[in-house]
Amino acid sequence: MQTDNSPTHSVAIGYLLWLLGFLGAHRFYYGKQISGTIYFFTLGLLFIGWIVDLFLIPTMNREADIRFNDGEIDFNVAWLLLAFGGVFGIHRMYMGKWLTGLLYLCTLGLCGVGYIYDLWTLNDQISLINGTRSFERD
Repeated sequence: MQTDNSPTHSVAIGYLLWLLGFLGAHRFYYGKQISGTIYFFTLGLLFIGWIVDLFLIPTMNREADIRFNDGEIDFNVAWLLLAFGGVFGIHRMYMGKWLTGLLYLCTLGLCGVGYIYDLWTLNDQISLINGTRSFERD
């Protein structure tokens, strides 16, 4: 958990991903993997849920800021790299995971399966790295 209440997620990035939200991108960003997956397969609950989320993003942002650990790895940068170049592994290289980043680059995100895995786990991966690094500094 965070100790300094630094924001980990951005409302602006949330709305940017919301533009692709009928595919669930903003929901994955805020750590809501199940509803993100449902949005992915139902086009944002036939666009109705997508429109409702326009008003829910500030609340989802506050919840994500409480839930995830701030640190060296910036959630916003990692998510933008995943959203717009994830199959090339750039987000993994940014997090210091060079081997899997290069593997994603050569296999287009392990033929998309690795990309989907990262949609589900990126927040936890970053939180773990940030928590470990802050623990090592103490």
